[in-house]
Amino acid sequence: MANKYSVVLKEDKEDGGYVAIVPELPGCISDGDTKEEALKNIRDAIRLYLESIANETRKFHALAKKGRGIDIASVSA
Repeated sequence: MANKYSVVLKEDKEDGGYVAIVPELPGCISDGDTKEEALKNIRDAIRLYLESIANETRKFHALAKKGRGIDIASVSA
């Protein structure tokens, strides 16, 4: 089952169209000429955002295994 994210749609009165922001994913922003287009575009942005995080996590784990000055620990908050 896919994760669900809240999307804030804001009308861009200055330039026209809509801006879509995902509050749970800092920096995950897209836009579109219509609400529907903005939602389609933000779905793509979310997918790319999550892929980027997964790639960076794999890189950190690979560097940690090679002893490159990176330690990975689990913590509870």
